[in-house]
Amino acid sequence: MCDHQSQHQAVCFIIPPHILDHVAKTATDEALRKRALENIHLQGHFRGMREGIAQFAFGGLGTGTERRTIYDAHQKRNLPGTLVCSEGKAPSTDDIAVKEAYQASGSTYDFYRTIFARNSVDNKGMRLDSTVHYDKSFDNAFWNGQQMVYGDGDGKLFDRFTKCLDVIGHELTHGVTQFTAGLQYQDQPGALNESMSDVFGVLIKQYSLKQSAQQADWLIGEGLFIPASGSNRLALRSMKAPGTAYNDPVLGKDPQPADMKHYYTGSDDNGGVHINSGIPNHAFYLAATAIGGNAWDVAGKIWYEVLTMRLQPTSQFADMAKETRDVAKKYGAAAASAVDNAWKGVGL
Repeated sequence: MCDHQSQHQAVCFIIPPHILDHVAKTATDEALRKRALENIHLQGHFRGMREGIAQFAFGGLGTGTERRTIYDAHQKRNLPGTLVCSEGKAPSTDDIAVKEAYQASGSTYDFYRTIFARNSVDNKGMRLDSTVHYDKSFDNAFWNGQQMVYGDGDGKLFDRFTKCLDVIGHELTHGVTQFTAGLQYQDQPGALNESMSDVFGVLIKQYSLKQSAQQADWLIGEGLFIPASGSNRLALRSMKAPGTAYNDPVLGKDPQPADMKHYYTGSDDNGGVHINSGIPNHAFYLAATAIGGNAWDVAGKIWYEVLTMRLQPTSQFADMAKETRDVAKKYGAAAASAVDNAWKGVGL
């Protein structure tokens, strides 16, 4: 979930509000219900702060400079916390959350640098700050416009939030969107904002695992849920088959549509930004698998050019389809046909 603060800055949470609402309403475990309510309240707190947060001035160090710093909040809410690790000094602690945050930040930086020649999320060498162990048993992770923040999870529904590379890549990509298209966090622009984070989050995972489009699982947050007998807790989202990632009495059922026929028209979730993102997500999956090979080589580069050079804060799904169709022509007839058919496949 992402609370838009300005055209270029937002507070973005990985767990959608409909999951938290369902847990708060249906969990028989009072501790889980309490944590969900506290999580919802905390997100409201950040919304209340948005008018008082000025645009941060980020100083880059020049092309090719990677800077990572990891802080420990010691299960409190003070940010950034105690510095425990910085660039060039590998984590000396046995703390797995510190190691995962450090490594995944580096994997995300390296992906953007190698594939798109992008120097950090702002393209000016912005330092990638992360805070681990935020709050007690906090069931979320978020990008606040300045840094990444990770909870430890409750151990019953959610595992630690540093566990999944694609989740970290997703949240840091909100920073890329912040400094480029600045997609407003409402209705279709907001769903595009979420979809872009899913697209590049899953590409970062595929790149790290050296997986082709055909080999990949196309899941976001696989392994983040704690398994439960007789329940589907596969992942947060599926780009291959939106609406199938989870179906659980406590978490609810994955509400994502795969096409415009099932477009969500309600007002919840800022007009369904985490729900309707399934539509452009599925379009990317269809395009990437039709093109074949590594998804970042062609499909990823098409989507990146559109995100960073062609979209505006109020861009709609139709704009995204039009621009990706146009850019795809640069990569030949087969790529252009694959992208065209992908959007037709989701009703656009």
